[in-house]
Amino acid sequence: MKSYRTILAPMAAIIVFLILWELLVWANGWPNYKMASPSDLWPAFWEFRGLFFEYGWDTLWRTVAGLFLAVLTGVFLGMVMGLSRMARDALYPLLVGFNAIPKATIVPVLALILVGMDDLNTVLIAFLISFFPIAVSVSIGLSTLEPEYRDILRALGASPTTIFIKIALPKTLPEFFGALKIAVTLAFIGTNLMEIVEPHGKGLGHLFDSGKINADYPLMFAVLIALACLGILLYYIVVALEWVFAGWAERE
Repeated sequence: MKSYRTILAPMAAIIVFLILWELLVWANGWPNYKMASPSDLWPAFWEFRGLFFEYGWDTLWRTVAGLFLAVLTGVFLGMVMGLSRMARDALYPLLVGFNAIPKATIVPVLALILVGMDDLNTVLIAFLISFFPIAVSVSIGLSTLEPEYRDILRALGASPTTIFIKIALPKTLPEFFGALKIAVTLAFIGTNLMEIVEPHGKGLGHLFDSGKINADYPLMFAVLIALACLGILLYYIVVALEWVFAGWAERE
């Protein structure tokens, strides 16, 4: 019953959202050059289906690559800050200050430094925009480990390495996966920001920009829906991983 609810509830919510969107456009009498409706999207998908698959793959693999770098860097920084008060006090201001910088201002800098390296700078901006929540969540999870656990395990002869592997790391998994769900959406934002601001002729951001230039609003909205679908796909992959590795933390 729970598995059916997990599948049917999101599908029902999406269907209701599309119906309300269609009704909103119909009630206001908006033409598709002002606000495309869901019924306008399928023809745009079908007409440019080859480009959607090609550019969608470009966006997806670069987003996943940036997210992978964000996980590695975020977990490492989170471990350093979580296990060392001095490192936490030193690094937190730097991370907060960097995260406060609008990433749209970093895009032209990266594009200038990495001229011609389109894939690399797109992966980097996805990484830069998504590693912060992962680092913070892992840091909080490790720094809030109850000292009683450490004392009991030390009294039983456990080494610091054993305590870290058996208690500290598993404790951070719920926080880690919660942050990873946020990082997934941020990574897509970073990828498409680079594709739109600094067009490379690749990715769904480039297809969106082409629709904007040609005033093809159904195509623009179709690209937005395609991005949403890719984001939902990655989100549920993270949910599946969370169920495998941290399912014990789920509460009814």
